[in-house]
Amino acid sequence: MRPALTAFLLALAAAGPHAGAQERLPDIGSSAGTLLSPAKQQEYGQMLLAQLRHYDMVLEDPLIDDWLRTVGGRLAAASDRPQQSFTFFTMKDRSINAFATLGGYIGLNVGLVLTAQSEDEVAAVLSHEIAHVTQNHVLRGAERAQRDSVPILLAMLGAIAVAAGSDSSSSGEAAMAAMASAQGWAIQRQIDYTRSNESEADRLGIRTLARAGYDLEGMASMFERMQAVSRTNQGGERERLPDYLRTHPVTTTRISEARQRAEQIARESGAVVATTTTPTATRTERAIIADAPFGHVGSGAANPLLPVSLRLPEGARAGGGGDPVVFGWTRERMRVLSANTPAAAIREYEAMRRNGPLGDDQRYGLALARLRAGEYAAAATQFAALLEEHPDDLWLNVSLAEAEIRSGRAADGDRRFEALLRRLPNHRAVALTYAGMLAERNTPEAGRRAQELLRPLLRSAADDPIFQRTFARISEIAGDPVRAGEAHAEAAFLSGRAEQALMQLNTLRKRDDLDYYARARIDARIAAITPTVLELRRQGMRDEDLRRR
Repeated sequence: MRPALTAFLLALAAAGPHAGAQERLPDIGSSAGTLLSPAKQQEYGQMLLAQLRHYDMVLEDPLIDDWLRTVGGRLAAASDRPQQSFTFFTMKDRSINAFATLGGYIGLNVGLVLTAQSEDEVAAVLSHEIAHVTQNHVLRGAERAQRDSVPILLAMLGAIAVAAGSDSSSSGEAAMAAMASAQGWAIQRQIDYTRSNESEADRLGIRTLARAGYDLEGMASMFERMQAVSRTNQGGERERLPDYLRTHPVTTTRISEARQRAEQIARESGAVVATTTTPTATRTERAIIADAPFGHVGSGAANPLLPVSLRLPEGARAGGGGDPVVFGWTRERMRVLSANTPAAAIREYEAMRRNGPLGDDQRYGLALARLRAGEYAAAATQFAALLEEHPDDLWLNVSLAEAEIRSGRAADGDRRFEALLRRLPNHRAVALTYAGMLAERNTPEAGRRAQELLRPLLRSAADDPIFQRTFARISEIAGDPVRAGEAHAEAAFLSGRAEQALMQLNTLRKRDDLDYYARARIDARIAAITPTVLELRRQGMRDEDLRRR
């Protein structure tokens, strides 16, 4: 059932809302935005992400999350609607895909990052999806369908979930029937798919790339890379085509248009192309001249929310907007965390090594795979060797500190984490990883220290299930059952268990030891979560664990 459910969810998000929209001028007098209010769009987007988490389809890792939020936030701020709220997340699926859905929720498959060769290419896909949101392609797609189409799709999701969890022999047939209905709807939406949407998203996406300081060639090169993958894959015609190309058809003309737009923007912005050659590699970069007429590409002038006089550092305006070292760590971390098992990831790197020496990023991935496989001492040695070549690197320091603690050198790992926190106070990935290590010690002292690390992040972690799960555990260890209960409820809500969250909060509210502030927090969350639970019940979606009790 898992592959079928994955296909349905992605069809819902990618083929659904924005598939049949039409290119128009901004809505003056249109009903777009009245069919679904911004709050309701946000609610549906949040519900979809929660369901994806519930079925363990989302890759949640503090370092990867921080990278994606940084890239996505940079692009969103440079878009035509920088005031639009966006939520970026990573799917474990290794197929090539990305999608945008209601509320500015944008998902990116691991497979797309594994295919890309630079952050610029990933940014090109994200900027395209951002344009689908900012141009109301997502919302107009929902408008063209019947008013209750989104709730019906969510109900379909619930039916599939119930069928998947059933022990009866007919569960497979029920799931297949629901899938057939969903696929038929998705196919019809694909028939309605218009090239004008894609052209507009390409055009605005590449402009966003320019404003954000990324290499404009990234869009055309990523399209070419995806086409090459589709040609080399085996199977029937449908199986050969990557998911992203099914919902975003790429043609030679479209690639040419992307390259022409890049050249035009480069001319208008006064960009120059520089090639640097070393004995081991050649790198081509697009550098933007500081006083370029294209809204000072990469500067604050292109963003209406920033002062016209603002100028980013020269390094931030150079072509190749992402750090290639960090991108390498990110891609290989995704490879390891999306593998079926750590042993499978190790075998991948062994196969790579048979074709030639591993690069530093692949050596990092192999060390991480060994860390996850329990080979702690070997992983620590490899991370330490890489750190000598990349001094002060954050990703290597975090991984080495974890390996040191797990290999029995807790004092060394603690010193490394504490040094990182002095250098980067309240850094989410560092604090969460260290807090997780402290939680494993299961002592009140370790719990209190972990609470000190995470408490400053509480306000910004409302939508962060990793944080909530970690904070719940360390609060239990520290002897703070009220905070632990609140965090457990938040983690349940964010992971698609709204009904469980509501039940936990109602139970927590009955405690005699609640102070005024705790009771006020709990009452506020009960009031906020109750409408979501009622909406899910209205659609026939009930928590399967609660139904079995």
